[in-house]
Amino acid sequence: MTNNELEVIGSEEWCVFDEFGIPAIKARVDSGAKTSSIQANNIKLIHKGTEEWVRFEVNPIQDNRSIVIRCETKLHDKRVVKSSSGIAEERFVIKTPVTIGDKTFAIELTLANRDAMEYRMLLGREALINRYIVNPSVSFAQQDFTKDEIQTKYKPFLKEKSGLKIALLASNPNLYSNKRILEAGIARGHEMVFLNVEQAYMKLDAAEPEIRYRGGNIIDEFDAIIPRIKPSMTFYACALIRQFDSMGAYCLNSSEAIKQSRDKLLATQLFAKNDIHIPITGFAKSPLDTKDLIKMVNGAPLIIKLLESTQGKGVVLAETNKAAESVINAFKSVQTNILVQEFIKEANGQDIRCFVVNGKVVASMQRQAAKGEFRANIHQGGSASKIKITSEERKLAIKAAKILNLPVAGVDLIRSNKGPLLLEVNSSPGLEGIENATGLDIANIMIEAIEKKLKFKR
Repeated sequence: MTNNELEVIGSEEWCVFDEFGIPAIKARVDSGAKTSSIQANNIKLIHKGTEEWVRFEVNPIQDNRSIVIRCETKLHDKRVVKSSSGIAEERFVIKTPVTIGDKTFAIELTLANRDAMEYRMLLGREALINRYIVNPSVSFAQQDFTKDEIQTKYKPFLKEKSGLKIALLASNPNLYSNKRILEAGIARGHEMVFLNVEQAYMKLDAAEPEIRYRGGNIIDEFDAIIPRIKPSMTFYACALIRQFDSMGAYCLNSSEAIKQSRDKLLATQLFAKNDIHIPITGFAKSPLDTKDLIKMVNGAPLIIKLLESTQGKGVVLAETNKAAESVINAFKSVQTNILVQEFIKEANGQDIRCFVVNGKVVASMQRQAAKGEFRANIHQGGSASKIKITSEERKLAIKAAKILNLPVAGVDLIRSNKGPLLLEVNSSPGLEGIENATGLDIANIMIEAIEKKLKFKR
């Protein structure tokens, strides 16, 4: 077939998968990629007689996980694929008919975690050969749908609100983690409400305690509260959480647990008391003790942390004893509380984030610091990849979350020559890095944890 006989396809097109009941999914057309791929979550290999099948979930609309389409089909192949970060992983491949415009034909699809990508699907060159010629300057050359048409197509997939009333208590509704939790709750049929911490206020009264919001609206009758508190709002937010608790709402993390996790000194003392292995840590009041403080944690290089640091901010690496003295004395001169901690050189800028929900590690990732950086935090330019943790690391993460009474926690560990060491426990762990690294729907797991606690049945 000559180029003149081929149909024109744009840089992006709508694809329809009748086999899976997917009425429309936007794909990026990429002739540089061999195989097509589709976003898939909760991928499971199953057996039907002697055949291998695969079961998975697709969120066909970008930035909206409240719409979930569950799919099941025969496994076509397994392939080892290298990600953009150079990590090799095995992926499942299926074969299914796709409809683009008025053409229907079978294509191979790799099931991949595309949550971080702009498009939920990629259409590769194998699907294009002898069918289309790509014009990258146009979009939807084969077929286009209006926003209203897409809403109509997906209306049957929207669940009626027949579940719990859950409030997300945070500051920014546009953060990835907050959006994901709201979407996950809606997808499970719950009424989800975003409450800005700074716009809520309380009436403290024994007979009629109240929480009011933006202009005097009384807010009550929430079944559960999910706190996602930034450090600067800890004091006020914890007061709100206590008020919600006194009014009968279940708080996924209690105010006391959040306060303990935010107080790094108290948390470190609790870990040491409960025989949890941590890097050697020092704390002192007077600059007169600086030299001995440095010596106590085995000298430089060492880590200096603000007591209320988060996302790697307020954490300094001092490479020499002299530099350590200067930094410590500078912090002390402005009356700032700090911890001094031994530097685990053999970790090579890597740490492990374990996501704990109700006493189970539901996901784990390895974070690698950017070149020239010692902090592995994603917010500091670190990269993340899926990792299989040891049973010792699993027990350590679960025990650390339990000591702080946190049903939901991000537990950070580091591998040392002495075995795994606990770095810290985060009471408002981010979802973006770990969901993208593992492909797991952790927001959904959090909503399930609330349902289980409240004995909610559909």
